Amino acid sequence: MVLVHGWNSYPGIWSKLAARLEEKSIPYWNFNHSVIRGASVAEIAYSLQAYIREMRKKTGWDENLDLVCHSMGTCAARYLVEVIDGETQNEKVRQLIGIGPPNNGSALAELFNSPMHGQDILQNLAGQFVPRSYNPADDTIVQEFRPGSKTLRRLRKAGVRTDILYRFIVATNKKEDPALFPPLQGKTWEMTPQGTWRTTYDGDGIITRAEAYLTGAGIDIVPVYADSLDCTPYDYCHIRLPRNGEVIGRIMEYLLDPDTQPQGFCE
Repeated sequence: MVLVHGWNSYPGIWSKLAARLEEKSIPYWNFNHSVIRGASVAEIAYSLQAYIREMRKKTGWDENLDLVCHSMGTCAARYLVEVIDGETQNEKVRQLIGIGPPNNGSALAELFNSPMHGQDILQNLAGQFVPRSYNPADDTIVQEFRPGSKTLRRLRKAGVRTDILYRFIVATNKKEDPALFPPLQGKTWEMTPQGTWRTTYDGDGIITRAEAYLTGAGIDIVPVYADSLDCTPYDYCHIRLPRNGEVIGRIMEYLLDPDTQPQGFCE
């Protein structure tokens, strides 16, 4: 299997999952795209393709792979299998498991560029989700995850692969606890169908449930039991999800038995 971290992150985010994989003797490859910061989604996807080919050659593994991804890493993996490899389908992939994926773009990415809201939001998130000195106009990934971007249009046009099982894990703030993501009082920004802005508890502080939806994909909402938020609500925010015990447990279920059924399917 292949691990793909998210934006402004690094391979170490998978340390807890890696320990579980090693316990179960599940081999994994940990893809690092932090070394090409500033790259586009397409560039990361091509780099992922080259990495997989290199590792297949090195290890001799020629069977199907599972891709486990966080945040925009999910969309980079999707870009590889759907856009780059969509017609030839040479990439042998069994499952694509995404944690908090911005499949429909990110309202926050759009807001970063808003003359009205941008500066206030960036100040709230400085040092916790974005660098203290940060200009979204210079960030390729943020621009590509604005809902109307060319990258997202390419993904929508390509469509999902029928030979791949898509499984997405998304967190919501079921107890409306401000401690889930303190900078935004436990809420997540979203755009309404009318084009106005609002905040909702139906998200992980960064990505809403609606932004993660992809028609036909399996979806799991965590925590399954709201009381799980009582002890460590911050573990269910977007940044912490790859280290979250409940999320890791669900990933392991899918890896050990791909026939495991998700809570539901995106319509």
